[in-house]
Amino acid sequence: MNKDIVITEMLHSDWDCVREIFIEGIRTGNATFRTEAPTWEEWDEDHLTNSRFVAKMNGEIVGWVALTPISSMRAFLGAVEVSIYIASNAAGMGVGSLLLKHIIDSSEQNEIWTIQAMIFPENIASINLHRKFGFETVGIRKQIGKLNGVWRDVELLERRSSKVGV
Repeated sequence: MNKDIVITEMLHSDWDCVREIFIEGIRTGNATFRTEAPTWEEWDEDHLTNSRFVAKMNGEIVGWVALTPISSMRAFLGAVEVSIYIASNAAGMGVGSLLLKHIIDSSEQNEIWTIQAMIFPENIASINLHRKFGFETVGIRKQIGKLNGVWRDVELLERRSSKVGV
């Protein structure tokens, strides 16, 4: 792990950098079904306010992580989906591990019992990162959506807390 990486709460003022990293992920074709980055207002509305963080190296944002509720039903208040994006110039430096560990700790402090991730099977690095932190594959969602006119599968991974909801 890189000791020069600092994890901080994501602020509205971080959005331009966060958005650029998001756009970089969109361009890979293996990070999201989105073809355009949302506005701050759209993104802010969708994500939990208490579980969004950025990773900084030398003061520069090099990654981010956030949680989205999977449902508005009361029964699922402790179940969320994670989004994590790392700048390509910071790949392999431990940024993803620090961010994912941080969001897991934060989620448990906020009574989250299940974190899910939907990852394109081609995104091996992301699948391996999630498995490193106890996420298990619960299935493949076959042709769940189209990206640029092509049907795509996603691997559905989940991590159940051993501290919350037991």
